[in-house]
Amino acid sequence: MSPRKDRWVSSFSFLLFCASSIPTRGSARPLQELSPQEYFRSLQAGKASLAYFNRNVSPGPQPFLEQIEDSAEALQDYGISVVKVNCPNEDVSRYCAKENALRKAYLFRGNLLIREFPTDALFDVNSIVANVLFALLFNEVKYVETLADLQNIENTLKGRSNMVFAYVPATGTAEHRAVMEAAFVYGTVHQFVLTTEATLLKDTGNDEPDVSSARLLFCHCQRAADLAQPCRRTAMEQALTKLNIHRHLKLMAAPLVTEVAEDPEKVSTVHLQLGLPLVFILSQKETYEADRRTAEFVAWQLLGKAGVALLSRDLVDLNVLLRSNVALKTPDEGVAIKYLVLEDANEVITLVEDKNKVKQIQEDEEEEEEEDEDEKENNNQDVQDDQVVEAVSRDKKRELHLEQILALTEETFDSALLETSRTVVLFYASWEAVSLAVLRSYVEVADRLKGVEGVLLSRVNCWDWPGVCTKENVTQFPTVKIYEKRERSVTYDGMWGTEELTSFITLSRVSCPLKLATIDEAERYLRGDFPSELSSYHHTSLLGVFSTATSEAREAFEEAGNILSGHVTMGMYFEDDALALSRKYEVSPPALLLARGGGRSVEGIALSKQSAQDVARMIRYELLDVFPEITVQNLPRYLQLGKPFVILFSDGDIGQVEGEEMLKLAKGTPQRVFVACWLNLKKTPVGRGVLKTYFATVPSLPVLVWVNLHAGGQVFQFPSEQPITETNILSWLEKLKAGLEIPSSTLSEEDWKPPLPAYDFLQMMETAMPELPLLHTSHPHRDMPPRHAPESPGVDTTAQEEPSQENKAEKVGSPGRDLRGTAPRLAAREKQGKKHSEL
Repeated sequence: MSPRKDRWVSSFSFLLFCASSIPTRGSARPLQELSPQEYFRSLQAGKASLAYFNRNVSPGPQPFLEQIEDSAEALQDYGISVVKVNCPNEDVSRYCAKENALRKAYLFRGNLLIREFPTDALFDVNSIVANVLFALLFNEVKYVETLADLQNIENTLKGRSNMVFAYVPATGTAEHRAVMEAAFVYGTVHQFVLTTEATLLKDTGNDEPDVSSARLLFCHCQRAADLAQPCRRTAMEQALTKLNIHRHLKLMAAPLVTEVAEDPEKVSTVHLQLGLPLVFILSQKETYEADRRTAEFVAWQLLGKAGVALLSRDLVDLNVLLRSNVALKTPDEGVAIKYLVLEDANEVITLVEDKNKVKQIQEDEEEEEEEDEDEKENNNQDVQDDQVVEAVSRDKKRELHLEQILALTEETFDSALLETSRTVVLFYASWEAVSLAVLRSYVEVADRLKGVEGVLLSRVNCWDWPGVCTKENVTQFPTVKIYEKRERSVTYDGMWGTEELTSFITLSRVSCPLKLATIDEAERYLRGDFPSELSSYHHTSLLGVFSTATSEAREAFEEAGNILSGHVTMGMYFEDDALALSRKYEVSPPALLLARGGGRSVEGIALSKQSAQDVARMIRYELLDVFPEITVQNLPRYLQLGKPFVILFSDGDIGQVEGEEMLKLAKGTPQRVFVACWLNLKKTPVGRGVLKTYFATVPSLPVLVWVNLHAGGQVFQFPSEQPITETNILSWLEKLKAGLEIPSSTLSEEDWKPPLPAYDFLQMMETAMPELPLLHTSHPHRDMPPRHAPESPGVDTTAQEEPSQENKAEKVGSPGRDLRGTAPRLAAREKQGKKHSEL
């Protein structure tokens, strides 16, 4: 059947379902008028009837009689007859008595009285239909007042049936009627639950509920076999009408993910029939399991908004680009299916929810298709192995605003350095992908530092001006250097994000170390009273204290300040009264004072090592947080320690109790033999990819994990049934040490190989232009010697020097890089750890 005919049939079924709500003009009213004797003789077993007893002596309340007559037709569709019983004056039976007549209506099933209704509760057709159906559907519709009642019903349904939970501000409303009419049709399929208690809305996940509006939630209890886990809920976003509820329940009954093996143009699902789009996740045999998980994740997010289908490339010959991983089919006639290339699952969701995004992606895809036509002779290059190259290639038509960045040449380089107190220079190559990616960050840095006095941002294209780069000893690019009037220069060796670059340039504006003249200045520095240039930066205060007899240590400290300039803030005090300051904090010069949290606690550390490199390494180590939140930006610093990780993964901020227990664990561990840390999946989404690598699927959160990336790659999960306390964790770690725990997984040590050979650009340049100096494009941190924490008992220093550990860490974030299917591309966020370490 064609999609058009499917939609026609579906629409026709809607009309049949809603026929009872459309009055038939000119037809006979179904309201019967009988005497009491006739009415009771007409009652049939199992058949429901609503009776209103009226005395002939009274004309009766006309508005109520009109509503009763109007409701007769609606109730007749549900097999309920409406009867007006005319009581003779001499009849003094129960129902015709003066105290009952005109004040009540009675609901019978056969000759059994089900419910008495005061007439003022039946004020219109909606209230009459709603209250009558509510009374008859006693077993199909449960009314709850407390969260405990709701949870009890949920628990009884788990693994057996689904639940429809509805909130209405009051009974007898149009929304109440819509829920009851839906329950009449679907009550044997789903358990309906009704409430008028607004507090239950918040208890079911609505943070700021609008208590004036009715809500309906479909609870997927049939899928939830674990009593400890709540039923997953899908809210109906439309107004509570009979048509919308029917539509929503039909969507909930559809398969979560439909697997198709035919031309998408011929595919028709209930979603398309109901006017919703259908998203195809393009898959293949090698990535089927990952693609299935991706499709299910997307389907849950789009439930009620769009359908999701898994389309196998192996079974269908698609004439589309190999890199396409998502297709979108709309219910509109004559609109072609759009095949797209998306980075992650969230983009698929945005594609459906934001129509402007659809238009933007379509325009981008059309431009890329035109370019692909020109490059058909090089079909093997449609898969880009390097993520940075792929990102730059995808955005290459986006114009960069370089007006705020001065372009330097051989003629202008020296003079530009003398015009400003500090000149920041980006040395890059215009043909190299990482250089172009960093140039985008550099433009954002220029926007942030616009108007800052004494700082000039500039750039040198080493492809155009190799002589300048050779003279400045730039042997790799991109490279960022900060020059101070040609007197000295500092080379940046951090990550290439906008925040990191901005912080480096800002911190470089302040002397490192900052020489303090009085004890009062030193005390204020420890309390966080930094120079005005650092007003927006919050750092740990680090102060070196030296006496006149410790000149050698002071010189090493100053040299360490030059090494760390731009990365930390350091103060130095070496006046005659330095001993008084050191005695206050119970240290002897030379010493370091670390003030954390605005000077609330000051820690004194003996400065025994004389080498500037040793001092710089020690400072880096001491500035690390005791219980850090791991991010993409700070992960390399903790990996360099070469220690196992005890990571608490959390979907948001960790609880106060867990945080306090983990902090006690971190502080109480001698010599910090492992890194106790936590990771917020909302702020660092790559953590989900890490968990999937550890456990195949994301476990219930929070979850505590032990992983040693530097020795064996074994992953252990803390028992979920135990509370996260210092005592329980230490006991668990003792079991790990004794070999009594079984690892949840072991990280693979296989090599990653690109699907295509890389171009040897350097060989090309050397062959074509042998007179040019050879410039290497390796990245800064790869050429630097490894930094280690100060040696201490319990730390395996050999593990720190193991050359393959960086690859192991990268593998945590990039599963399946060698596959060309959908999963690696939709897992782009999971590969950010790899991407940043490559930079």
